[in-house]
Amino acid sequence: MARSAPLRPDQYERYRRHLSLPELGLEGQQRLFAARVLVIGAGGLGCPVSLYLAAAGVGRIGLVDFDVVEASNLQRQVLYTTTDLGRPKVEVAAERLGALNPDLEVVRFQERFGDAEASARLSRSEWDVVVDGSDNFATRYAVNDACVEARIPCATGAILRFEGQITTFDPRRGPCYRCLFPEPPPPELAPSCAEAGVLGVLPGLVGTLQATEVVKLLTGLGEPLVGRFLHYDALAMRFTEFHFERDPACASCGSGAGPGRQVDEGATCVLPAPGEDRRMQEVSAAELAARRERREPLLLLDVREPAEVATARIEGSQVIPLGELPARLAELSEWKDRPVVVHCHHGGRSAKACQILSGAGFTDVANLVGGIDAWSLTVDPEVPRY
Repeated sequence: MARSAPLRPDQYERYRRHLSLPELGLEGQQRLFAARVLVIGAGGLGCPVSLYLAAAGVGRIGLVDFDVVEASNLQRQVLYTTTDLGRPKVEVAAERLGALNPDLEVVRFQERFGDAEASARLSRSEWDVVVDGSDNFATRYAVNDACVEARIPCATGAILRFEGQITTFDPRRGPCYRCLFPEPPPPELAPSCAEAGVLGVLPGLVGTLQATEVVKLLTGLGEPLVGRFLHYDALAMRFTEFHFERDPACASCGSGAGPGRQVDEGATCVLPAPGEDRRMQEVSAAELAARRERREPLLLLDVREPAEVATARIEGSQVIPLGELPARLAELSEWKDRPVVVHCHHGGRSAKACQILSGAGFTDVANLVGGIDAWSLTVDPEVPRY
């Protein structure tokens, strides 16, 4: 765990409220100042986590994120402002955190976590604790497996709509992510925040709890959420705790576990890159616009939820939510041998809908790459993005 390091005289005033806590005191603050924490994701969860860790005096924070700031981030990602639109998140975050605490060292990794180099950083013991603030299952499993292999604890959180989840995985003394969730759910049961929405204040609470777990791990305070899963319901303002244990047959930390475990991104809510799945036809927003301009006969099927359709809609589309599609296939019978283009928000649910239609005998089905969001960006800016 973190090494102790002396505080300078001017730092005593900054951390005076910590030093006044007998349970934390000078020794605990020295541990924080010498600590190295890697934060995966500089989005909704990564923002409050990194802010509070920087304020607490954690000496070195690594930020891993490949994305740039978008307008839709500003509803919940409190490190960013309107003037930051289009800039890399890790770049902006490093500036904000450095302004908050000039003693902080911020290491920026503008990339996706999951490649060999990212995992190697953990195995080289460059970090004391990892924070998983990612928003997709492929990354969560990659982070878990890397932490298990490097035997580094990980404070993880997840948010969706009005609910949050928090737990801590410590491979030295408890179960891991795969013990709790051995396999990722199918795409139709795992919508992203972009598709299902999220209450803007929710990541602030969940991320703050993650930061609390990190401070406890670094200083030895209290009882971390190892083997305990905390669920938060914002609408009911209720916390529920579940206990779980290490699975002896776990593919990551069990007795038969081995290196090289991977999660197929196509099995999660993250889609493969366009063209990777050769079994499914795809059409770009520009191609679809051209076909509609030529008045080609085709059915544009929208499989989003009614609330999404009320926010934004491509004119002329027929709406059948994905969950209702198997029971409503008869409504589409006249299109069984004619072109059908399916879309959702970003392309995940529509990919599943294409599979359902193809399995039911529809012969000419294509998925709109990027969904209605790509349509808004490249074809019709009058269609609102959400």
